[in-house]
Amino acid sequence: MSIDQGDWDDGARASASTLLARAAAAVRHADRRLAEAIDDFFLADDSRLDDRTRAALAATLTAMIAVVENDLRRRVVTHLAGADPALANRVDGGAPVLGRLVSSGLLRDSDLMRELIARTRQDLLVDLLPALPPDEIGSASLLARLAGSADASVADAALALMATESRRRGLADSNRLDRTELPAELHHRLVWWIAAAIREQLGPSAADRMIVEAALRALADHDEGDRLESAATRLAATIDPQPTELATVLTHALGDRRVALVVALLGHALGMDYATMRQIVLEGGVQLWLALRGAGLDRATVARIGLSLCEADPRRDVEAFADQLEAIAAISPDEARGALAPLRLHPDFRAAMADLEKRR
Repeated sequence: MSIDQGDWDDGARASASTLLARAAAAVRHADRRLAEAIDDFFLADDSRLDDRTRAALAATLTAMIAVVENDLRRRVVTHLAGADPALANRVDGGAPVLGRLVSSGLLRDSDLMRELIARTRQDLLVDLLPALPPDEIGSASLLARLAGSADASVADAALALMATESRRRGLADSNRLDRTELPAELHHRLVWWIAAAIREQLGPSAADRMIVEAALRALADHDEGDRLESAATRLAATIDPQPTELATVLTHALGDRRVALVVALLGHALGMDYATMRQIVLEGGVQLWLALRGAGLDRATVARIGLSLCEADPRRDVEAFADQLEAIAAISPDEARGALAPLRLHPDFRAAMADLEKRR
């Protein structure tokens, strides 16, 4: 066998170039994995997602991308089926875009992941909270009683929350969604990312215009108000519990494990948006205790809510909470509301102030 360099044909050179490129890519991949492993090793325990949260988050994200992708592909195929069956088949048979979106880094979007992580933790908290016995909260659940209210607006808002909760629970049972239930801005980003990934698979084609039209129609069909969080916010505003009623309503909502309603009721009482109040409830600590006192809740109610949340979340230190309880109760509602005043500002305003501060 000759080893003369002149015997190397173009095919061999191309193969050699491919191997060298793969080797370089493997080195970069190994360096990236090492960097990620180092980051993970030094991550503080209270910042690391537990296995259950990680699995639920992955299931939610996968299902969310699948429902948008399937909807876009279906819309495009419907328009192309008669005019270009071959192209329609390419659209319909394309590989799922999840891997491409992950590798692109687009899904590392901080706003999207903040929403998904908070939503996942909120949904998991529902299963972990201890349910109060019926003799403490009444024979029927709070939502069932509100749904039977003589006030039609209260009944309708309660039924809407029950429906959205049932739909959200369906993800845990089937790992499938029939809508993203994202805020409009985040849904907007996700739809266009997925549309771009579908187009990338096809290259420039007659499907371009159809993909754009499909995305626009998907955006038009999105109803931000048809989310669990929005339904809970509407119900809290509709029942509008007075300060003397709030402790009872909150206790019953917590006993029913209606986490979204607990968040919405506290947010309504303090004039905070849902996302901010949800983060306070999920993180716990001093901001939550200030929120409970700012809402005018007495020591017994603060203790009940705090102990329930500590029991549901092993990251919370029940002994530290017990030690702080007297100091928490000593803070007046006015003092607590004053301390939380910056969090009652519009979230975009807070974000703008934070961006400005970084550039000082």
